[in-house]
Amino acid sequence: MKLKLGSKTLVEQAEREIESITPTEVDQRIQQDGVLLIDLRDVRELAREGKIPEAIHVPRGLLEFWIDPDCIYYKSFFDDAKEIIFYCNLDWRSALATQTIKRMGLENVSHMRGGFDRWVEDVGRVEPGKKPKSK
Repeated sequence: MKLKLGSKTLVEQAEREIESITPTEVDQRIQQDGVLLIDLRDVRELAREGKIPEAIHVPRGLLEFWIDPDCIYYKSFFDDAKEIIFYCNLDWRSALATQTIKRMGLENVSHMRGGFDRWVEDVGRVEPGKKPKSK
């Protein structure tokens, strides 16, 4: 199987179309009213590594449905958002998510350069993960 565009190329293209901000800039912005910080990582990543305390978890596979007010899966925490910042582990998923949401018509969206790994290095404030409940 030969792809016309690989994931690396898709991320590079997205980066040319979107705003990327540093963890330090994210830390400053999330103190403002109306700024949502969205963690796109898998639930296993959150359980294992924790998350940024101010972040709301939105699984990457559900983002387009949860952010669309015309969809039955819409989440009301997006109602008062003036700005949305996405992040994932390294910044690949968040770059693609930011590009997609811009294409859906939202302008005030960006993603965190370097992802959660860089946040841990640069800022370090992390809410511990919660282990899944056993049955």
